Amino acid sequence: MAVVIRLKRTGRSLRPCYRISVMDSRKPRDGRALETLGVYDPVSPKEELRLTLDVERAKYWISVGAQPSDTINSIFRRQGVYEGRVIKRGKKRIGRKAVTKTKVNRGEIKAKRSEAKDARRTQRVAAKKAAATAAASASAE
Repeated sequence: MAVVIRLKRTGRSLRPCYRISVMDSRKPRDGRALETLGVYDPVSPKEELRLTLDVERAKYWISVGAQPSDTINSIFRRQGVYEGRVIKRGKKRIGRKAVTKTKVNRGEIKAKRSEAKDARRTQRVAAKKAAATAAASASAE
């Protein structure tokens, strides 16, 4: 059984509130939970009521292999659940900075577009100035 820690939506429409729940991954989002660890109320006007969490139980569930969702992961990081624990980072993506033909072509196209845009802007500004001076000389006569 794969155990996950995720948010379970409660609250009315346009006023969300969530329970931080430990669940079997095959259960639906709002299905039966193994345990509720706390409450997350993102729109609460009082800062102290936005998040209540049982940190010790969260540490226990992480230690037995429960997988937190992305949102829960960030909440746990802010609340110190991972204190003293090494968090695995994602794999390094090799070749991200390599210069390829496609990258070069895109850079050239972008530069050409930028030059054309600048040329159009200077033409537009020159036309406006010419129109303004023509209007000024016509009103002076």
